Amino acid sequence: MQDKSLIYKRLYAWYESSRRVLPWRETENPYYIWLSEVILQQTRVAQGMEYYLRFIARWPKVEDLAAAKEEEVLREWQGLGYYSRARNLHKAAQMIVESHSFPQTFEEIRALPGIGDYTAGAIASFAYNLPYPAMDGNVYRVVARLMDIDEAFDTTAGKKLFHQRIEELLDRDNPRLFNSAIMEFGALYCTPVLGDACEACPLADICMGHAHGTADLLPVRKPRPKVRDRWFTYHIYIQGDKTLIQKRENPKDIWYHLYEFPCEESVSESGLSTEWSVLRQAKPVCELTHVLSHQRIHARFIIHKVQKMPEIPGTILIRWDDLDDFALSRLTLRALDTIQHKA
Repeated sequence: MQDKSLIYKRLYAWYESSRRVLPWRETENPYYIWLSEVILQQTRVAQGMEYYLRFIARWPKVEDLAAAKEEEVLREWQGLGYYSRARNLHKAAQMIVESHSFPQTFEEIRALPGIGDYTAGAIASFAYNLPYPAMDGNVYRVVARLMDIDEAFDTTAGKKLFHQRIEELLDRDNPRLFNSAIMEFGALYCTPVLGDACEACPLADICMGHAHGTADLLPVRKPRPKVRDRWFTYHIYIQGDKTLIQKRENPKDIWYHLYEFPCEESVSESGLSTEWSVLRQAKPVCELTHVLSHQRIHARFIIHKVQKMPEIPGTILIRWDDLDDFALSRLTLRALDTIQHKA
């Protein structure tokens, strides 16, 4: 292990001069810190900021969030993706209110729905200055390079090894500052593409990855799973100012409890080609590809102007202008934007 005191000195000096001013860093309110960490789990700061400010404006206390309807929370979350985060956030808020206080230990925080070791460590250290590491992707990258670790960080063995190393490196006298500084260093300086940054890095002379010429190769991750292709046909029925939408009800599938237009899924692209070639002759069609973490959705939206709405189980009839009141999938929002531009 390198000289920890020197790492702290260099890292904290860089952080003091280069850090971003972010609202969740200017508070020790565990609710606000928890909210920010959940939003930022799969979201860049630039995008997450808008949602964070909107959430605390609408629900300034955890009691306010707990009292909201799940549909309202999903509607505010719309566009962030990974909607299980929003459902768990709402469920956890209700559990916190039932227990009459926000949890104050790592174990209690970790027990909340949707909270893993990283998020629990972040909340424990940022809200209460407890000595737990916050291992996000930025921290994995910094530690891998600093200690020249070529074990894949997203395997069981890799996670164990990285956790041991960060536990050894953690500044137990000031975990709040340490976690903030190392996360920010990975986000702003020790980025995935280094370029010439290594040479001027404040940690260069104590970084093993730099010394061994391996920094650009780190961190290592296991091979990504194959992306699954899916083919959806969405039918947009319009009768005057009315349309039909349906709620996705499969908890094991994407976009659970979000709304969309009536949808048919085919097992392959060839299964749609004949139907669509006929429909293209008379119906306007919007075609989009939507990429998720492990799925690629090939979607076509077909507009049907009808005199009478079809009877489709599970659909509800709404005014077109009321679409904004429902939590819609990001794909549906993209389609609506495209259709409106064509209109």
